[in-house]
Order: sequence, then structure tokens, then C-alpha cells
Amino acid sequence: MTDRETDTAGASPSEQLLEAARRNNVDLLHELLNKYQDKPNEAIELINSAVDAAGNGALHLSAKYGNYEVMDQLLDLDGVNVNIRSKMNGNTPLHYAVLYSFEDNEFSLFLVNELINCGADCSIKNNDNLKPIDIIGDSNPEIKEALESAQYASVMDSNIDEIPDGDDDEASDDDDDDEDV
Repeated sequence: MTDRETDTAGASPSEQLLEAARRNNVDLLHELLNKYQDKPNEAIELINSAVDAAGNGALHLSAKYGNYEVMDQLLDLDGVNVNIRSKMNGNTPLHYAVLYSFEDNEFSLFLVNELINCGADCSIKNNDNLKPIDIIGDSNPEIKEALESAQYASVMDSNIDEIPDGDDDEASDDDDDDEDV
């Protein structure tokens, strides 16, 4: 075999990653990630940039096919973009996890909760202007409740961030009063 044949024989790292996600092949994922042990930033870049012909990345595929084991491994890595949008339809992994509920109601709830717990944004709309909650509708009350709770928590967090922090001035005024006594 020539050097050129050796270079092109076999799948690229992107293809290996996507295949691991599509087939829930944790061994293939670990084999691939081990090659990046000394280059963690390159591994994250690969995970966040590798897409198939339809524009889906590894997290999209693992959520779309209900492949929790690979999804869990990917979510454990710092820097993986949990809100990455598919290039073709604008779906996030959360959109796909919700869509998976039409195949497996209970397991989909688990996937949805895992993504939410890792920071998935329920308010992102896909190219059809649909948020994950719009996709689920009333077909799965548990998933709908999980998405509503996450949206509510997100709104509450943003409202708390907007509250002016005037307590520090009052506390220092109180401290001054105590000194005068």
C-alpha cells in the first residue's frame, strides 16, 4: 500500500465521530477521543464542527436516534455546544430529543432532561420558527412540563440578573450609622 492509500483508507475523525453518535458506539467515541488526549481543544472543535450531509452534528444525531450513552459522553466534555443548530433545518439537539418522543415517549423525556440540565436553551426556534415546546404540543405532558419549567427558570434567571444591586449602598450607609453611635 502506498502512503497516499494509507492516508485515505478509513474514515476521517469527523466521520468516525458522527458514526459513533449515529450508532451509539461508545467504544469508537473513546478510541477517537483518546487520539485527542493531549489536544482537548481540538477535540471540542471537532465535536462542535463535524456535520453530516444534512448539517447534523454528533449531539444532533445522538438525540435524534435516542443514543444516550454517546450523548452523555459528549455532554460531559467542557466546551461542547449544547445549543448547536443544524445547518439544514435549524434544529438543536433539544429539538431532536423532543422529536424522538414520537418514537419513545419515556426515554425521550430522559434525553430532554439531560439536555436541559446541561444548558439547552428551550427558546431557540428552528427554521420553521418552532421551539421544542411547539413541536411536542400536547402529545407528551411530561416533556411539555419539563420544557415549560426550563423556560420559566430561564426567564426567572434573566429577571434576577436585571434587578439593580442597590443593597450594597444601603449596607454601607448602615455601617456608617453604626460607627456614629
